[in-house]
Amino acid sequence: MSPIVYCRGTTPLTAPPESLCEMSSLSSISTVFDTWTGTVAGAAVSGLERMVSPRLVRLVEGDSGAFALEASKPDNAPREVAFEDGKFTGANLAPIVRGSRVEIVLRPARFLFRPLELPARAADFLDGIVRAQIDRLTPWSAAEAVFGCSAPVTQGSEGITTMIAAAPRRLAMGYVEALSGFHPSAIAVLTEAADGGRIRVFEQKSRGAIDPVRLSRTLQVVLAVAAVTAVLGSIVAAYMADSLSAQESELEQQITQRRAAIRGADGGERSPLALLERRKYETPASVIVLESLSRLLPDHTYVTEMHLAGNKLQIAGITRDAPSLIPLIEQSQHFTRATFYAPTTRSPSDPGERFHIEAQVEPRNAP
Repeated sequence: MSPIVYCRGTTPLTAPPESLCEMSSLSSISTVFDTWTGTVAGAAVSGLERMVSPRLVRLVEGDSGAFALEASKPDNAPREVAFEDGKFTGANLAPIVRGSRVEIVLRPARFLFRPLELPARAADFLDGIVRAQIDRLTPWSAAEAVFGCSAPVTQGSEGITTMIAAAPRRLAMGYVEALSGFHPSAIAVLTEAADGGRIRVFEQKSRGAIDPVRLSRTLQVVLAVAAVTAVLGSIVAAYMADSLSAQESELEQQITQRRAAIRGADGGERSPLALLERRKYETPASVIVLESLSRLLPDHTYVTEMHLAGNKLQIAGITRDAPSLIPLIEQSQHFTRATFYAPTTRSPSDPGERFHIEAQVEPRNAP
């Protein structure tokens, strides 16, 4: 019998421990990835909507059942329209509604209101909690109703109160379907709350509008393609690096063989090429000497003069601790017999001691 294993975020299951932990890890990674892409998509959509906000058209239901028309740009629009037999009558709404955001404000009498008290920590999860409790608070399930809640109000130090408004879905969809044919950018259904605010119970965006869910999925696909491309690029780069390394080794071998052949053809060690090669390695290079000094000397030491004559090097400069430079220089494989060839002095205007050191250079043409 397989052991019962507990992994974070899972329930006890009868399965191999490794598979359960791997499944839990993959599920956690997938959840974090979905949450991140959803947040990015929502922020992008919100930013675009703030920059390019459509015209607002509002239909407010009166006690008689007629709707008062409120538009940000009237364009000679009628002040009132009626709703009969599933259609808005009395005005041509097509040019007014097309491309606009439409808000339908229904009378509170059409809705069922229920207060809901929750802990203060539940404010961040209010929509999910309301959806889970709607069948307990109203006669309808979440699929049969349109519902929303007001902004939470603080009650005491650890509690909040919100007002839930709900109505049958078929009631709201009748108005939504009557306006959908005019191609608005979005349709929202709201109602008046007792405190004077409005509660949004339904919202639908047209296919042309940017949907955060679709944008989140597109972002996931783009990131997945980018990840696959990066992996393939790494594989190709590794293969190319190995291939170039092999070619470089082969070229170095050919160069070595060619040099050996040239030395043999020129008469061995006394040939001009051999003498030039020997001189190259026996004569100290000023660039190598300067590079070695820059690595040896501490950060508080500044070289102001450097003279290289044959195998003899002389340097002068300023440092905080002149005696400590002698052992540092002699520890290098490039210098020997380091000593002061002039007194070490200190001026009130200098940031340190002025030193003068000379040493013998060992010809090693490599840093």
